[in-house]
Amino acid sequence: MSNVSNRIRFIALTFALALAAAPAALAQDGGMGGNTRTVASGQKMKVKGVVTSRQADSFVVQDANGVSTTVTLTNATSVKTSGGFLRGGTNYGVTAILRGLNLEVEGRGDGTNLVAEKIRFKDADLRTARTVEANVTPVENRVGEAESRIGQVEQNSQRLSGQLDELAAVSNAARGGAKAAQETADAAIGGVNATNERISALDDYQVQNNTSILFRVGSAVLSRDSKAQLDQIAQQALQAKGYVLEVSGFASADGSTEANRRLSQRRADTVIRYLVENHNIPLRRIVTPYGYGEAQAVADNSTREGREQNRRVEVKVLVNRGLIQGAPQMNRPSTDNPGEVQ
Repeated sequence: MSNVSNRIRFIALTFALALAAAPAALAQDGGMGGNTRTVASGQKMKVKGVVTSRQADSFVVQDANGVSTTVTLTNATSVKTSGGFLRGGTNYGVTAILRGLNLEVEGRGDGTNLVAEKIRFKDADLRTARTVEANVTPVENRVGEAESRIGQVEQNSQRLSGQLDELAAVSNAARGGAKAAQETADAAIGGVNATNERISALDDYQVQNNTSILFRVGSAVLSRDSKAQLDQIAQQALQAKGYVLEVSGFASADGSTEANRRLSQRRADTVIRYLVENHNIPLRRIVTPYGYGEAQAVADNSTREGREQNRRVEVKVLVNRGLIQGAPQMNRPSTDNPGEVQ
C-alpha cells in the first residue's frame, strides 16, 4: 500500500507542476497556435485525453499530442462510465469531471469549441482523478504563492535600484516610502492568496438548503404539500450561481430490504421528474439520484412517527463556494502620507 500511496503523490505533484507551467507554454505558442484546437461548426469529432482545467459549464481536455480542446457541456450531454453490466455503465453528474480525469468525448463543433454529446471514462480513472485533485490543490496554492513572492521581490529590486541616489539625499522620505512599499507588497500577497483560494474552491460545494419530502406507506406519489416544498427549492436553486441538486431516496423498515431499495429509488426519480418537468431544472444540475432503501434512517423504525420520518427524499441545494466568495480587496497606501495604509 505504501508503494501505491507514493505513486499517487508523485502523480499529483507532477500534474500540479504541469498545470503551473501550462500558461507559459501557451503564451510562447501565441494562444491560438498548434496547442489549441478549433472545431468547425457541425464537425463531428471524438477526443481522448486528460482534463487540464475545469469551469462550471466547460472544461479543457489535452490529448496525447499535447493539443488542447475546449469542451462545452449541455443539458443533453451524457456522462457515464464505460463498460459495466451489459456495457451500460453508470451515469454521473457533470461534477464528476475533474482535473486529471482520463476520458473520451464525442460531439460536434460550434465553430470554436466541441459541444459534448457523450463523455465516457473508467471507474478506476475517476478514483485516480479524485485522489490527484485532493493532492494537486495544496501544491498549486504553494506554487502560486511562491511565484507571486518572486515577482514582488523582482519589482521591489528594480524600483529600489533606480532610487539609490534619491535615497542617499532624502533618507527619511525613503524610509517612509520603503514602509509603504512593504505594506503594499503584503496586501498584494494577501490578495493573491485569497484569489488562489477562490479558484481552488470551484470544485467545492456547500449546502445552502436541505429539505425532506415525505411519502405515504409504499407510495412514490407526491402530495400537494410535497409539491409546494419542491416549488420553493426550485425557486431558490434557480436564483443561485453554480448550483447543483443532490437527490437521495429513503424508505422505512416496512417490507423487504430489496423492495424498499426499489421504492426509495422510485421516490428519488419522482422528485427529479417534478423538478425537471415543472421548473425546467437542467439535468446537468442534478447529481445522479440514489435510493438507499432502509439505510440511513433518521428516526426509530419501531414507532409509527419514526417510520413516517424515514419515508422521505432528501433534496440538498449545493452552491459552488468559489463563485459565492467575494473578490479579494487590497488596501492601497495613502497619497498624503506614504507610511499610512488606508
